[in-house]
Amino acid sequence: MAVTENTQIFDVHEHDFKERVLKRSFDLPVLVDFWADWCSPCHMLAPHLYKAIDSFNDGVELAKLEVDEGENMKLAGHYMVRGFPTVIIFVDGEEVARFSSAKPTHWIEEWIQEHVGDRLFA
Repeated sequence: MAVTENTQIFDVHEHDFKERVLKRSFDLPVLVDFWADWCSPCHMLAPHLYKAIDSFNDGVELAKLEVDEGENMKLAGHYMVRGFPTVIIFVDGEEVARFSSAKPTHWIEEWIQEHVGDRLFA
């Protein structure tokens, strides 16, 4: 379920998390999807996340972090992720909101708007 690198949706790992998520979140909101390949709800959530991200026209990015890959589980532990999928929004290097479990596209769009709407078109 790895994604093709593009400007809005990309894979991230422990070694580039600081640069691609935390530093980048000073420019625009970055969502991080903590997921696992064995997790059915993770696979159900992915297309809804992609549609939601696409609806914001480059105003928000999505970093996909597979927790079972390399050192990535350390990041899940650092952010106290207890279940998968968990999606966290980062702004200015800090967590501003999170949710767990699969959600429909419209719910995700409203959630993003609620938590970072003032940052989307700055």
